[in-house]
Amino acid sequence: MNHSFNRSFKADILIVDDTLENLRLLSNTLIQMGYKVRGVMNGQMAIMAVQTLPPDLILLDIKMPDMDGYTVCQSLKANEQTRDIPVIFLSALNEVIDKVKAFQVGGVDYITKPFQFEEVVARIENQIALQLAKAEIRQLNEKLEQRVQSRTIELEIVNAQLKGLNHKLEKEIAEHQKTQTRLLHLASHDALTNLPNRVLFMNRLIQALQRTQREPNYQFGVLFLDCDRFKVVNDSLGHFAGDRLLIAIARRLKTHLSSTDMLARFGGDEFTILLENIQDIDDASRLAQKIQTSMSWPFQFEEQELFINASIGIVIGNKTYQEPEHLLRDADIAMYQAKAKGKARYQVFDTQMHRHAQQRLELETDLRLALHRQEFILYYQPIISLATGRINGFEALLRWHHGKKGLISPGDFIPAAEETGLIVPIGLWVLKEACQQLKIWQDRGLFKNKIKMSVNLSVKQFSQLNLIQNIDKIILQTQLNSSYLKLEITESAIMEHPESAAELLQQLRDRDIQLSIDDFGTGYSSLSYLHRFPLHNLKIDRSFIQRISETRQNLDIIQAIITLGHHLNMTVTAEGVETAEQLSLLKNLGCEEGQGYFFARPLDADAAQALLQDNPHW
Repeated sequence: MNHSFNRSFKADILIVDDTLENLRLLSNTLIQMGYKVRGVMNGQMAIMAVQTLPPDLILLDIKMPDMDGYTVCQSLKANEQTRDIPVIFLSALNEVIDKVKAFQVGGVDYITKPFQFEEVVARIENQIALQLAKAEIRQLNEKLEQRVQSRTIELEIVNAQLKGLNHKLEKEIAEHQKTQTRLLHLASHDALTNLPNRVLFMNRLIQALQRTQREPNYQFGVLFLDCDRFKVVNDSLGHFAGDRLLIAIARRLKTHLSSTDMLARFGGDEFTILLENIQDIDDASRLAQKIQTSMSWPFQFEEQELFINASIGIVIGNKTYQEPEHLLRDADIAMYQAKAKGKARYQVFDTQMHRHAQQRLELETDLRLALHRQEFILYYQPIISLATGRINGFEALLRWHHGKKGLISPGDFIPAAEETGLIVPIGLWVLKEACQQLKIWQDRGLFKNKIKMSVNLSVKQFSQLNLIQNIDKIILQTQLNSSYLKLEITESAIMEHPESAAELLQQLRDRDIQLSIDDFGTGYSSLSYLHRFPLHNLKIDRSFIQRISETRQNLDIIQAIITLGHHLNMTVTAEGVETAEQLSLLKNLGCEEGQGYFFARPLDADAAQALLQDNPHW
């Protein structure tokens, strides 16, 4: 699509559904929301409508006569003019294989009938927001390229000035020719390894790029090497030993190169290799394999042997590249991909890596500012007593409402928060906010029974040395009785260090804080350890609950979990309850509590308060 999106943009949506009632219902709803809507009832009409006037988004039914939605999507994706139009599938089918096929043929999302209009609108807006994000990324790329070009020009000017100065010096100080040659060598070579340095390598890279413009069939390879665990050598044996190891690494690398190739020390423990005139990517890959094989051999220093590996990123230089910085950027991205996959390996660059790196950097940057900007909000999902139908508690669920991108899925930002360590301050904010909200409801007299607030603790939070102190501080600040707080902890967090976990859990229990294992049955299968931990509750993962109403699968497993919990004097809560049949089966199995869309979706604070005021019975 070539639309220039803006914040007030309302998309042109094409709805394809052979059921006239669905077509009218969706069309009327979306038109009322300001969208431009067209509707057709079969695949052929859909293809003609798209080719005549491409829409911004397609809602496509799968089951249609003559031509099903999969075929329509494949046809659109095969056409260069229409392949970038996002397709959201609509289907009454809910099998995993149907969803997988929808994504395989090019769909970007999948909505199961009967659908909720809130879900349809949310997914439409998510796709429109994605297009906005892509447009912004393109603009950022253009600005970045302009900056790189400007800096390249500055470098070329500096180089030109340096060449002019060198020429003048050659004329004026002929008797110092040998000294000048040495100075030039020092300026372009690394003093430790005597390899070409960053400046010389960049100049050679520029020459290679210029050659690709003159010779269309010419291509070259760039390998970016970073030594794994080199810091350990420096920290344990000292910088002198580290310098000797770098010299030995440089010598070993040179043995694998021809006279036309260039090996340079780029800085620290990083090396770059320029492979001239290669045939294809296999030439660079073979060299990377040879290097990693040779790096697996020990480095001998007197009576001591040192072992070190290298992660290698590979990029192929051809006429598609214009700037040397772009080549090195992509090789560096590939190298970090190799490290992420376990180190001591090589990775060939592809464009998806660059897009992913940009998106991840942008997400992490925004995530660091989100707390300061007060962009996080909490939703509360009720936990219901299956025996009485009353609300036993709420689970606090984190949501991120980005100032520009709208609501961001926890599945997108929680892993980044975990990796960067931001989950620790965010988790403390969640705990304080949830405790504070429950105390407000208590003070307003909204319930007589003892309603608890459940808050998830991440693995990183659970491993913090000052966790207990932080929890005590929050309890003191919010003035909430600690017996109203329930902390949900995953099996993996507990089983990572079971002995220290048992001690920490006991400290929490001593404070009358309720303790629950979240997503039970999906972790370490730690039944032999379970009795050691002072827990109050087991929470059955939703993956077990989803299948019981359709095929009665997992009933034995659920029965075993409930029986186990009861034998250990724990209550059992079922996540993901969505149907009356699931509720009935869980009641019959003796499950005490349920949580899921059958009772209520996650609610904002006002909606949750209204639910408490109504005090409904299910």
